[in-house]
Amino acid sequence: LLLAGLAALLLATGRPQALMHMPARVETGILAMDMSGSMRAADVAPSRIGAAQAAARAFVDAQPQHVRVGIVAVAGTAALVQSPTTRRDDLEAAIERLQLQRGTALGSGLLIALATLLPQARIDVEAILAGRPSAVGPRGVPRPPEGDAFKPVPPGSNASTAIVLLSDGQSNTGPDPLKIAELAAQRGVPIHAVGVGSPEGVTLSTEGWSARVRLDEATLRQLATMTAGEYFRAGDAAQLKKIYRTLAKRIALEKPRLVEITARIAALGAIVAIAGELVGI
Repeated sequence: LLLAGLAALLLATGRPQALMHMPARVETGILAMDMSGSMRAADVAPSRIGAAQAAARAFVDAQPQHVRVGIVAVAGTAALVQSPTTRRDDLEAAIERLQLQRGTALGSGLLIALATLLPQARIDVEAILAGRPSAVGPRGVPRPPEGDAFKPVPPGSNASTAIVLLSDGQSNTGPDPLKIAELAAQRGVPIHAVGVGSPEGVTLSTEGWSARVRLDEATLRQLATMTAGEYFRAGDAAQLKKIYRTLAKRIALEKPRLVEITARIAALGAIVAIAGELVGI
């Protein structure tokens, strides 16, 4: 025991490191919910929107009390329906008020979520939504503010923020969601995408028209990959609620990183060495 303790103390002098999950200091998360007409499809019982609202409540309840959560509704346009808050009652009331509308502007929803998370970034939301050339770069990616010494950071490196998007992935208006995802990636904000529905889809008929509404997994998966987030697919309401609870726990942990464990090894060595001395007595 004494020799083992001395060996551990000797090892500690080398300042060893280990890959560890450390608690993240997530301060604000935005829940962006698809409120387009396709969410009335019943391939997820009782409907995509009904399951989504139940899962959103589970997500809010699973968050640590210090984490502020905001809610963005995404349809033909997007709007912040609840500013980031720690008041769970306000969040649940906002979730209950959500109503379906025509159109799906995923890019607009992600843009508003990003601007809400990073007010100091001075993202010109109106200019980007209007497609003004001064606000959009040559590849269609929104420009940083003029004169801003902006330096891109690694995707997913902003551990204090997160966007959780729940959608069937079919965007048909507004800015390209992948371009907005690139903007989020440059600022280190992860987008976790949750796909609801089925790839084969179902046929919806309403007000004299019918359409096949399918889950666009490719787009949702790409949004998550570009921003170092995660993609999940929910095939039923129970699975969707489970995914949201799991996701709430995961965003409370940073990705593994190298951490110096000198103090831990030294403490272990000291304890083992003292135990060896006591056994010798």
